Amino acid sequence: MAAVGTLAKVARLSSSLCRSHRLIFNRSSQRRGIASCIDPAHGLSDEQREFQKVAFDFAANEMAPYMAEWDHKEIFPVETMRKAAQLGFGGIYVQPEVGGSGLSRLDTSVIFEALSTGCVSTTAYISIHNMCAWMIDTFGNTEQREKYCPDLCSMEKFASYCLTEPGSGSDAASLLTTAQLKGDHYILNGSKAFISGGGDTDVYVVMCRTGGKGAKGISCLVVEKGTPGLSFGKKEKKVGWNSQPTRAVIFEDCAVPVANRLGEEGQGFTIAMKGLNGGRINIASCSLGAAHACVQLARDHLLVRKQFGETLSNNQYLQFRLAEMATKLVASRLLVREAATALQENRPDAVSLCSMAKLFVTDECFNICNQALQMHGGYGYLKDYAVQQFVRDIRVHQILEGTNEVMRMIISRSLLTES
Repeated sequence: MAAVGTLAKVARLSSSLCRSHRLIFNRSSQRRGIASCIDPAHGLSDEQREFQKVAFDFAANEMAPYMAEWDHKEIFPVETMRKAAQLGFGGIYVQPEVGGSGLSRLDTSVIFEALSTGCVSTTAYISIHNMCAWMIDTFGNTEQREKYCPDLCSMEKFASYCLTEPGSGSDAASLLTTAQLKGDHYILNGSKAFISGGGDTDVYVVMCRTGGKGAKGISCLVVEKGTPGLSFGKKEKKVGWNSQPTRAVIFEDCAVPVANRLGEEGQGFTIAMKGLNGGRINIASCSLGAAHACVQLARDHLLVRKQFGETLSNNQYLQFRLAEMATKLVASRLLVREAATALQENRPDAVSLCSMAKLFVTDECFNICNQALQMHGGYGYLKDYAVQQFVRDIRVHQILEGTNEVMRMIISRSLLTES
């Protein structure tokens, strides 16, 4: 397809780029190379390896050198993301006729894993933006797709996903934001909490109640920044994910045209959940990138750090822990890629596999990063060392896109109800 050809061409051009930047702070792992047993290129086609390389190169050259600064100064790196969009990363699984790259869910996972080695926080926002663009592309009519998708895919405009509310987190179907129909507009009242990009983004994909209680009373509206009655709360101070702003999104008699509704009335919760199935793979892929980077950071530290007259790499306990980290990394990657394939093929087990991937991978990858920090000793707790930022940035992956407790509910329900 055309998008793959473009990415492949960029990959060949990128091979001549200067690789003098260190990947992150003190990071030398890329100069040492990737150990074959954890190589993320295993099992990929030639085309997938090409755009994986594009993503790795972009992460190394355009993201990693600035990751710490974006975190410390809480910078939303708009221009960097627009550069990523020029490579096709603004609408990876959006259809080409509206500006997307038209790639598969597996391709998308490969890209997000690679980008996250450069900055988890920024990549995670890009993944949310992609999810919103896909929702409009998939559930929008021709006019909506042509109006919103091209600017989202180029990242001339940015999107936010608005489901969670102050009183409805895991119980998303109990949301209270209302949309009352008056003529050719809905009048929105209510608020959304913990919205990534809130206040800085241009398009808000909002789940709101147009009918009665429960999931069937929820619809999905696209609300544009600048609409009267739309406002934002204070910028939240977070443990991680500091390169993307997080705010409450507030609706006070906010009039939104009926023409901005995605799908039919009452279809909103289905749209939200279908978006999250892919979102769970995406966020698991971001965790994979962090864990991959941390395994390499830990390995490199063990090879140079000396205690008791020899390098830590000679300590059998640490050797075994590193082996366990690498094994869990590869197992996580295989599960994510199986779930991505299932979702792409619309298999009956797709929802459960997406939940399994999100549960297992975000838990295990956090443990990998945390163990890497422990291996660094006191140095790992310093902000001069990248490992601590990976730990901070991926901790929230066990909470968002459906908590890992909710993932257990989805998986067990599937096991207990299927005949």
